[in-house]
Amino acid sequence: MSSGYSLGTVEVSSSPQERFADFLQSKGKRITQQRRILIDFVFKRHDHFDAEELILNLAQVPEGRKVSRPTVYRTLNELVDSGLLRRMNLRGRAIYEHDYGYPQHDHLHCTMCDKLIEFQSKELSDLRRAVAAEYDFRDSGHRLIISGVCSDCSATRHRRHTPLDLV
Repeated sequence: MSSGYSLGTVEVSSSPQERFADFLQSKGKRITQQRRILIDFVFKRHDHFDAEELILNLAQVPEGRKVSRPTVYRTLNELVDSGLLRRMNLRGRAIYEHDYGYPQHDHLHCTMCDKLIEFQSKELSDLRRAVAAEYDFRDSGHRLIISGVCSDCSATRHRRHTPLDLV
């Protein structure tokens, strides 16, 4: 589901490993080798993924095979609770992305191919602040997912069929 497009990063005071270890310690838990492997794997690159994709990708690397399925699901929930990952529900499926060290952004979601396109909009941020001010509301962020059809799927859908399509 990755687009290969990056919005940049935000300066953070500690690494995802350190922040997660602090979070776990505050809950009376410890960071295990399986959790370390998982965090390193997830934060090596920025992309959108679901738990099953993560499990399949982990199985492709030797150290990833040490991470059990229950650990993946449990740790994903903990990563969301700690503020390191963000969970989005798209058509009944939980999709995850980095939240820590990544700027505020929104998404376009193609309902045909499930592509997620990230974007930032100054106008949208200005509107958010204006609406919050109008209602004397202290905003801390927002999440917008615009559903529709991407240009690739739209072109395929509206392409004229030829006799070669039957071959």
